[in-house]
Amino acid sequence: MMLTDPSQKYRPFPQVDLPNRQWPSKVITKAPRWLSTDMRDGNQSLIDPMNAEKKRRFFDLLVKVGVKEIEVGFPAAGATEFDFISGLVKEGAIPDDVMPQVLTQAREDLIATTFESLRGAKQAIVHVYNAISPAWRNIVFQMERPEIKQIAINAAKLLRDNAARMPDTDWHFEYSPETFSTAELDFSLECCEAVMDILQPTPDRPLILNLPATVECATPNIYADQIEWICRNISRRDSVVISLHTHNDRGTGVAAAELGIMAGADRVEGCLFGNGERTGNCDLVTVALNMYTQGVDPELDFSDIDEVIQTVEYCNQLPVHPRHPYAGELVFTAFSGSHQDAIKKGFAAQEARNDLFWNVPYLPIDPKDLGRDYEAVIRVNSQSGKGGVAWVLQQDKGYKLPKRMQADFSKVVQALADQSSRELNAADISAAFDDYYHQTGDQAYSLIDYHESGSAGDRIFTGKIVHEGGERSISGRGNGLISSVLAALRDELGVVLDVADYNEHAIGAGTDVNAAAYVECRTADGRTVFGIGTDSDVATASVKAVLSAANAVAVRG
Repeated sequence: MMLTDPSQKYRPFPQVDLPNRQWPSKVITKAPRWLSTDMRDGNQSLIDPMNAEKKRRFFDLLVKVGVKEIEVGFPAAGATEFDFISGLVKEGAIPDDVMPQVLTQAREDLIATTFESLRGAKQAIVHVYNAISPAWRNIVFQMERPEIKQIAINAAKLLRDNAARMPDTDWHFEYSPETFSTAELDFSLECCEAVMDILQPTPDRPLILNLPATVECATPNIYADQIEWICRNISRRDSVVISLHTHNDRGTGVAAAELGIMAGADRVEGCLFGNGERTGNCDLVTVALNMYTQGVDPELDFSDIDEVIQTVEYCNQLPVHPRHPYAGELVFTAFSGSHQDAIKKGFAAQEARNDLFWNVPYLPIDPKDLGRDYEAVIRVNSQSGKGGVAWVLQQDKGYKLPKRMQADFSKVVQALADQSSRELNAADISAAFDDYYHQTGDQAYSLIDYHESGSAGDRIFTGKIVHEGGERSISGRGNGLISSVLAALRDELGVVLDVADYNEHAIGAGTDVNAAAYVECRTADGRTVFGIGTDSDVATASVKAVLSAANAVAVRG
């Protein structure tokens, strides 16, 4: 049957009957327990699963980042998985404060193999699951509710009995009513209670109940309702850890996890950059750094985010998207002129305030907190404005261009970007700046040496310059150094300039620094030209700035 409107094939997910829901008014105030499932759920979703060397590198990265619970694999899946997991134990590679976790289906032989893989471990979590939702009951298993619940009960007994046979390990247990997100809440609760009856958790030794959004089937508020419903109705809330394992089928896996925490969950499972089956698991980096921007310590260390990216990309052979939140190559980068201007002003205000709190437009987090350099924040292409160009020059050369000079030079950069049809890097912009303001190459006028004399208000400039390929001495009188240089240019060389604005600043800090001087001049016919000079002596820098403006007149007519 053909439908003109394909949406008729689908039914909206039902609302949860949850009067007086509390989670919408909650905020996240502390980090949850984190479980990385990169080495299991993430690994099984790769085209080419990680070999032992890559898995070990990934494990070491997770330990370095600070993840304390790591799902290291599915030992009953085959010899490769089993050998890697047992190798971690035998080699003493698992730190005392890290809890390895392994996953198994609810089958007797698989559970026995799973326990054996961790023989000798100081502590470990064994995670067992069985699917419970109507689609799996009716289509996959063709079983009724009591049969599905019995699978969970049998699995719990096997966990208990296998652990008793290996008392030297501190065993912890996790149960997942798999496909929880599409199951009836009362049946999810019934299965969890049945497992609790077997394992008898206590506040000191709680059972982890993982409530997965195996398939993300509704808006994240529905998932939050499901989590709060379970938290309200579970019989021994103080003896269970409510864990979240969201998938990203609707693109809201992070939001679902955040709302799930607000709804009362204690633990979040996921992968560092959201790898996983289909559209992926919850992105742990994003959830953690979202907390960070709200003043909550996520208790994970991403201060060298580029090292994390490089390791994950190597192990997974999957690129981190350039627009990935926080971690992407371009997420702290602005090309738009208005964005660049706001960021530039934000950095200036931040420096002027010199207080504890971060407040820069367009940047919810300080790039330096992730090991990123400010130089990459503003990049220039044909969409960029004067603020972006000025920022690049400030970062690359230490220049702080006056506003009208920014506008003057931005036209040059705009034309260069349009001509090249590519992003311009700092070297491109610096070269264009030096060329346009005659800092390098052939110059009509360049300073060799000078001295000034006279009294205050009556200064005499005597200088030696290069002019038309040869040396020439010029002199002029004025009420200050700059006016006497202008007089020398006018009287000796016929170059008529009036200074409309002058600015100077030190480049860098300390005692051994250079100075930059900027002049905005009017020509005899009313045009505006700019000049810049740099030198260890600020007075010399100002002379060079005037000669730079004179060069503009000579070149541009």
